[in-house]
Amino acid sequence: MEHVDAVVIGAGVVGLACAKFLAESGREVIVLERETAFGTGISARNSEVIHAGLYYPPGSLKATLCVAGRKALYAYCAERGIAHRRLGKLVVASRAPQLPALEAIAARARANGVDDLRPLGAADVRTLEPELDAAGALFSPSTGIVDSHGLMQALLADAERKGAVLALASPVRGGRADRAGIVLDVGGSAPMQLRARCVINAAGLDAPRLGHALAGPAALRAPQAFYARGVYFSLVGRAPFSHLIYPVPEAGGLGVHLTLDLGGQARFGPDVEWIEQPDYQVDSARAERFYAAIRSWWPGLADGRLQPAYAGVRPKIVGPGEADADFRIDGPSAHGVPGLVHLYGIESPGLTAALAIGARVAAIC
Repeated sequence: MEHVDAVVIGAGVVGLACAKFLAESGREVIVLERETAFGTGISARNSEVIHAGLYYPPGSLKATLCVAGRKALYAYCAERGIAHRRLGKLVVASRAPQLPALEAIAARARANGVDDLRPLGAADVRTLEPELDAAGALFSPSTGIVDSHGLMQALLADAERKGAVLALASPVRGGRADRAGIVLDVGGSAPMQLRARCVINAAGLDAPRLGHALAGPAALRAPQAFYARGVYFSLVGRAPFSHLIYPVPEAGGLGVHLTLDLGGQARFGPDVEWIEQPDYQVDSARAERFYAAIRSWWPGLADGRLQPAYAGVRPKIVGPGEADADFRIDGPSAHGVPGLVHLYGIESPGLTAALAIGARVAAIC
């Protein structure tokens, strides 16, 4: 049996952030990734938005880690030369009955420490984005976009510079965790057992399964996994918008919104579809729902301008009809096993919060 100080399971943006902070604190780190490249899971299938922290319940992990992570992420991108842009976002009330929802979002944002929101009337919205049809909006100047692959490359480089090792095609099948340590059963072309003093389960969609598969006290607290697919459609031709456009949020997600990538390409999504198992198919017939949703705030969208792009799956730990769950960072204080940290339900704003999550995990492991 091989021995190592710290193991991070999952080489997505959150796992790599954890590896960076652990390695920089002087820990010997191995990152185990079941795929043949880093960052090919949910970290590669999102909108690449840097969220300001508007929507989440005050005091929740999502709120505190999003706000802290956003500040850290902008600084890190500037320091490491990672492509990003503060485009700003409009949260749009397409009709007057939705205006109170904007007021509620603004109040929650202030409680979360977001102090730069600006309310806009219908005329202000038209001035900023002439193609928008809205009764009012909130303008969030702190919202932006980032090259998620470039971010992950930088995190991995920082971790490797301090001695961390990335092991690809190395799926964790199970193991056991108790007060004597944590033993992992690692598959792949050369199966092995690995004993570690510290293990971080940052496996994204697979995190609940791994939580149950690591036999011991912590397994009793592992949640059930639920999957909410969100598909994206891209816009044929240039978009007449220079900011991100979000409708008032809906149950399970933030509604079908417009994001722009660093090249200016517009895409719409994601919607919410509950599925039994992760599946990244994009049904082109769903475009009809997108047209209807988008035209509530962009009536000028012409037929034939949407084409299927890609799909992502949210790693939910609550099912349809239930209130959104907070991030779960289950460390020793939650389950009693020294050195073991499970990261459950790290959906949006996980990309924005990644650096803050990594710093917190390194501090408790």
